[in-house]
Amino acid sequence: MSLRISQAELDVMEVVWLHAPIAATDVAAALAGDKDWNIRTVKTLLARLVEKNALSTEKEGRRFLYRPLIERDIYVGKAAARFVDKLFGGRAAPLVAQLAESKALSDKDIAELEAIVKGLKA
Repeated sequence: MSLRISQAELDVMEVVWLHAPIAATDVAAALAGDKDWNIRTVKTLLARLVEKNALSTEKEGRRFLYRPLIERDIYVGKAAARFVDKLFGGRAAPLVAQLAESKALSDKDIAELEAIVKGLKA
């Protein structure tokens, strides 16, 4: 899957992943606290996602309901892999090193990484 989703589209997808099936007006309402988007902007983003085969539509009366065609975990995994490939040559260690050097890892993050590595070694 080579689906590319912009940040704005991802914001919409997050709402759809959480609340599907969902109407455009409900997506706009869910984003209203974080985004200054009108309903036309939300409908444009939804239409783009339908064109990209990320969402499906289903007519319900006078409105359309949107459902994801891709699972969040699958999209996130592939997007993360593209990111690591692009910036770190496909290697995770330089990414973690960069995060550590920039002090972007909390104690909780470090404990979680240690547990993951321990699990991989077992």
